[in-house]
Amino acid sequence: MPTDIVLAAGARTPFGDFGKSLRDMPLHMLGVHAVQACITRAGLEPAQVDHLVFGNTAPVDHDGLFISRKVALTAGLPEDSASLGVVRACGTGLQAIVSAAQQITSGHSAIAVAAGAENYSRVPYLAHEMRWGAGRGPVTLVDGLDYIYRCPFTRELMGDTAENLAERHGYRREDMDVWGLMSQQRAGAAMASGFLTRQIAPIEVPAGGRGGAARLFEHDEFPRPQITLDKLASLKPAFRKDGSGRVTAGNSSGVTDGAAALLVADAQAARAAGVRAQARLVDWSVVGVPPEIMGAGPVPAIRRLLQRQGLTVADIDYFEINEAFAVVNLHAERELGIPRERTNLYGGGISIGHPPGATGLRMTMTAMHHLADTGGRLAILSMCLGSGMGMAALVENLAL
Repeated sequence: MPTDIVLAAGARTPFGDFGKSLRDMPLHMLGVHAVQACITRAGLEPAQVDHLVFGNTAPVDHDGLFISRKVALTAGLPEDSASLGVVRACGTGLQAIVSAAQQITSGHSAIAVAAGAENYSRVPYLAHEMRWGAGRGPVTLVDGLDYIYRCPFTRELMGDTAENLAERHGYRREDMDVWGLMSQQRAGAAMASGFLTRQIAPIEVPAGGRGGAARLFEHDEFPRPQITLDKLASLKPAFRKDGSGRVTAGNSSGVTDGAAALLVADAQAARAAGVRAQARLVDWSVVGVPPEIMGAGPVPAIRRLLQRQGLTVADIDYFEINEAFAVVNLHAERELGIPRERTNLYGGGISIGHPPGATGLRMTMTAMHHLADTGGRLAILSMCLGSGMGMAALVENLAL
C-alpha cells in the first residue's frame, strides 16, 4: 500500500459473559472507555485524533445508529473530527482497522482510532405488529439476537452452518471438543501469565440489583480453564437434536459483551506525534464462500492474502483465527497446513468470547503482543463471516 499504516496502543475492556457484569453498561460507554484507554496508552491527547472508525453489529440504546459519533465526542475527540460506523459481520472489528487505514491512504485522515463494541446483553425484543396497530390476539415478540445468529439466506442458525461444514468435510465431534479444551486451557494460561492483562483496561461497572457500590471489572468473565474433556463430551448438541449434532456450547464461541480500540496512523504522522509504532498493517483480503458453510471462509481469505503478498504458510510466524466454532479452526488447519503450535496460543472465541465489533481488534492486539514477545515478523488474523465470507489481514512486527 502506498502509505505505511502503523498500529499501536491497543486497549480493551474485559469481556463480560452474556447477561452478567456488563449488561447494564450503555454500549457507547464501553466504546468510550476503550477509546480513551487507547489514546492514553499512545501518549496522545484526544484532540490529536482526527477520525474514529467504530464497528458494531447490534445497535442498542437510543444512540445506536449514531454510535461512532457518540463515542468520538464523548471520548473527547474534537468536534471537527470525523467518525464512521462499519459492520462486516464477525469481521467488524477487523474492518474498523481496514476502514481507518483506507481513510488514511486516501488522504482523509492522519491519526485515527479503530474501535468497536457489542453489548448483546442489551439487544431488545421487537414487536413488528405494533407500528401500525396490532389486530386481535397476542402480539409476538421477536428476539433481536435472532437477526444476528441466523443466516440471511437459509434462516439457519449460524451453528447449523457449522454443522453443515463438519458434515460436508467429515470433522468429528471429539476433535472439536479437543480444540475447545485447548482454547480454554490456553486462555487460562494467558490469564495466569498476565498476557491478557496487558490488553485490558479495567472498567467500573454498576452494582447488580438494588443498592450496593460500583465495582472494578478487571478480567474476562467467560473463560472456564478448569473444564475437562469429559465435561465437554457430556454436553448435548446445541443445534441438531436428532443425534447427528456435533456442535455444542463447549466447542462454539461464547456470547460476550465488550469493547476494544487500536490506534491506526500514517507512519510519518505517528512519528511526528511521538507515537511508538508496534506493527504495520501490510494487506488484507475478503472472499465470498457459500453462506451455508460460512465457516469455510478463512481458508480462501488466507490463501488470497498469501498469494497477494507472495508468501506461504511457512512464512507466517503466528495466526489468530477466530473460534466462531471449533470446526472453523479445524478446517483452516487441515486445508492450509497451519501448525497448531502457531495458532491461537492465548485462547480465542471459544474461551474469551466473541463480540464481533471487538473481536478483530482483540485478535490484532494479541498477534502484535505475541510478535513483540517472540521476535516474530509476520502474523495473520482471519475469521469467517456470517452470510458467507472470509476475511484476513497481515501485520508486520515493528518492535524488532
